Amino acid sequence: MIAPAVAMAAPKAPPSAVSPEARKAGMADSPALVAAANLPCKVSDARLVGKAAPDKKTGSPATSLYEVACEGAPGFLIQTTAAAPNAFSCVLVNYPADPATKSPNPCVLPSNLDLKPAVTALLAKAKVNCAPEGIRGIGQTTNNTLVEVSCPGGVGYVITAASPLDVTKEASATNCLAYDAVQGNIKCVLAPATARLAIVDNYAKLANNGCTVKDRRFVGTFTDGTEGYEVSCEGGKGYIYKVSQGAIKETLDCAKVPGGACTLTDTRAATAEQAGLYTKLAKNSGSSCTVNRYAIFPAKGSDEVVELVCADGSGAIGMFPATGKGKVLDCGHALVAGYKCTLGKPDYSGLTADLRKFDKKDCTVSSVGQPLKATDGTIRLEVACADGLPGYMIAFSDPQTPKEAVVCSMAGNCVLPTNKPKGKS
Repeated sequence: MIAPAVAMAAPKAPPSAVSPEARKAGMADSPALVAAANLPCKVSDARLVGKAAPDKKTGSPATSLYEVACEGAPGFLIQTTAAAPNAFSCVLVNYPADPATKSPNPCVLPSNLDLKPAVTALLAKAKVNCAPEGIRGIGQTTNNTLVEVSCPGGVGYVITAASPLDVTKEASATNCLAYDAVQGNIKCVLAPATARLAIVDNYAKLANNGCTVKDRRFVGTFTDGTEGYEVSCEGGKGYIYKVSQGAIKETLDCAKVPGGACTLTDTRAATAEQAGLYTKLAKNSGSSCTVNRYAIFPAKGSDEVVELVCADGSGAIGMFPATGKGKVLDCGHALVAGYKCTLGKPDYSGLTADLRKFDKKDCTVSSVGQPLKATDGTIRLEVACADGLPGYMIAFSDPQTPKEAVVCSMAGNCVLPTNKPKGKS
């Protein structure tokens, strides 16, 4: 990472006036220098900043420094060298890496004085909605230009753009909180980290889920592009807010997310509390399941879908709406609904009871096949019997309503080992 440090020994033109001689020399020499430095710049103005004589002590050759202005884009300082010229965007030059210092050779041509529109364009390329309040040129590498920006409300970003800087090319932005959380050579300094984290309290208000924030942290950027913020609340609850463009896109309860995602919350206590809630919902749905473990499925419409493990180790699937009575399906009937139990031991007694409704008293269901959708819209579920004799294909109009049960020798599409016709593999 290099930052501009190109002070010249020769006198400089004051910012308020560029001499005709300096402009004439700049306009004469700069087009060739722009081409040699491969800059994205159609020169609209230029000046010779100064020249430095060779330094016999250090062996430094003679160099010259030029400022160029570009049509519709931020300009550059160009320093001649024995090889290709070095160029630095005026964004880096006029906003030094150390905000407490002044640039030794600022860009002063009229179109290079207001550089906020160029930074705003970079933010737009990075899909960040921010009216920059502060700007700091961190530096540049062979491929990237890095700029820190502070936004209203304490939020800050590091923009990674092309090098040489080209506001028409793609750019990305990383929340300054990501740099606060790790040790590295890039840090945001335009605002304190505490001010950046204060935005989390606003997100808690927007979420409106009753959280009085006790502690907060930046989680990171998720694969869907949202930024994650964890809060722990007074009373023991915890949440992760997924935020995009300053709006809450999703609120995740720490009691329901995978282990380790929340670090500020006692998830053991939160999980126990949530298990108690699911026990209550299950019992309200007519189930006797006392929940001691659970896992969350993606929501189905307005229903929360949860895999439950009951105190006796059996599994079930709970479907709980935001209001009203839910339902709990045993692992056999859950297959008909499109869900598979993976945590608890499956209980097929409900399927055995279904067979009894059709006077199939000779079969206690021991295993099941994959559900199949028939042309009439029913769901067919193959079941095998504990005695090893051929099982049945049960047709359901919905997960809790069996329509018929046909012996596998007649159904014709059974695949479980004990259900296949003799002599077929």
